[in-house]
Amino acid sequence: MNRTTRLDGKRTLILGGGGAGIGRGLSERFAREGAVVAVADVDPVRADAAVGAISEASGSAVAVVGDVRDADQLTAIFDQAVELLGGLDTVVTVVGGQVAFVPAVPSHEISDADWDTMYEINLRYVARAARRAVQIFRTQGGPASIVSVGSVAGVMAAPHQAGYGVMKAGLLSLARTVAAENADRGIRMNVVVAGAIATAVANDEPGSGWIDEIPMGRHGSVADVAHAAVYLASDEASYVTGQGLVVDGGVSVRGPFG
Repeated sequence: MNRTTRLDGKRTLILGGGGAGIGRGLSERFAREGAVVAVADVDPVRADAAVGAISEASGSAVAVVGDVRDADQLTAIFDQAVELLGGLDTVVTVVGGQVAFVPAVPSHEISDADWDTMYEINLRYVARAARRAVQIFRTQGGPASIVSVGSVAGVMAAPHQAGYGVMKAGLLSLARTVAAENADRGIRMNVVVAGAIATAVANDEPGSGWIDEIPMGRHGSVADVAHAAVYLASDEASYVTGQGLVVDGGVSVRGPFG
């Protein structure tokens, strides 16, 4: 592990899927940047594997197990992370999605149950996590931050993904509001607005047809998301709050004649 110190000593909770896909990449990258990481995942095997990889690379990490969709388990995750790390400086929310949870259909065909699922997995747990994080940060005092992984679906039309797009748009609104309410205390919240990212969780590549819609001509990587998240969590971004940093290869700015 080529260690740097951009996040030196920052006590960080990687929340929701910290042991797989983008979450695993963030856990390892934050540790490489000097953070002390609590890897939270619903699967203990994945959490332990991520911690093992970080430890083998001379990083510092602990595993925390729980389902972020359950309010009591989410609270327990925070309690364990605070106890194990001695406090928190950064909370990163990761898990979300549509394809693995509900069918891709036009908005007029989305069932109430599928709207609820999209809310549960993409926004409600983040709102709960932000609430708990801010409570902890305010009690501790001093600067702290929340970084959430969002989606370009929240800043564009999202045909056949309305539930997902609406929740990701809501995430950006949440970040702006949390930022406004807590800026005077040095507590920040920002969002990495990700495009089509290739991960093992998504069978390595998003739909191959998407390449034609990406001006840069490639899918994003987990490293692309990690670069942005590290910046937003670092002191380099100490004057940045309530923002969505778009990492999408140009998808959201492609014009009709592009």
